[in-house]
Amino acid sequence: MALSTAFTKMFGVRYPIALAPMGGSAGGALAAAVSRGGGFGFLGGAFGDPEWLAREVPIVAGTDSPWGVGFLTWGIDVAVVERALEYGPRAVMLSFGDPSPYAERVRRAGALLILQVTDLEEAEQAVDLGADVIVAQGTESGGHGARNGRSTLPFVPAVVDLVDPVPVLAAGGIADGRGVAAALVLGAAGALIGTRFQATTEALVAPSITKAILEGRGRDTERSTVLDIARGSRWPAKYPARTLGHPYLDQWRGREAELAADPQARQNYQDDVARGTVPPLPVWAGEAVDLITDLPSAAELVPTLAAQTEEALTRAGRR
Repeated sequence: MALSTAFTKMFGVRYPIALAPMGGSAGGALAAAVSRGGGFGFLGGAFGDPEWLAREVPIVAGTDSPWGVGFLTWGIDVAVVERALEYGPRAVMLSFGDPSPYAERVRRAGALLILQVTDLEEAEQAVDLGADVIVAQGTESGGHGARNGRSTLPFVPAVVDLVDPVPVLAAGGIADGRGVAAALVLGAAGALIGTRFQATTEALVAPSITKAILEGRGRDTERSTVLDIARGSRWPAKYPARTLGHPYLDQWRGREAELAADPQARQNYQDDVARGTVPPLPVWAGEAVDLITDLPSAAELVPTLAAQTEEALTRAGRR
């Protein structure tokens, strides 16, 4: 069974699988491995740190495979996007915020424009801005997402119907080929996968993060703003983050306003990090973390996911 979709044809890749541009952890080696494996690798450009990009872009750009870069739209400016476009990415993905100041610049540079959306209003805006691909992110996803978003299962087909014929990638709670197959059945042209690729040999994460993901369970994940407030992060409160359990979640759950108004509590967090009492970073993880039990190379994982997808679709067809 060939996994040919509008996405694979548009990007010239073998499988309808893309790496989520996870800030910092989706570096050049991971993006390159995903692309070599037959998927599409995105660098996690986050806020567009020029030193980070200068270090990581050559790693993926030297593979002769298509690649892209993703940014946090609320935290960048035009100069960041223009700098990234100088590297010649096949696509630029923008998430969380108003992408309108950047859309035309991306298109003028000859890159494909990919916009991640968390509700139907954002999906309509993405169509109006001429997005080449739209990512429909469900609330099961790890990391940041909409406070009042919708689950992947009902959200993806709603976006597919609304934006047709623009190809849609499903995101959120997808960690194996069964999830990719489900996305295709829902009408998506592929899947954007994050947490599963965190647990690969090429991911730029500390061993403690990898260990936590391999041992984590979906029931232990929680979407909250507590850790962003404690860390002094600039993330807008409308985008809480799904993470694994954390002592500060237990201490401050439901007391977010109090935490935000207490500078000593935030200093205590920094002191706890320095002492090693709490991890340096939260463990961003989606609800499908239960399905992640090994640490493969991403280049090997992509065709494995594709084979699982074909098997799931074949099995469903027999039934």
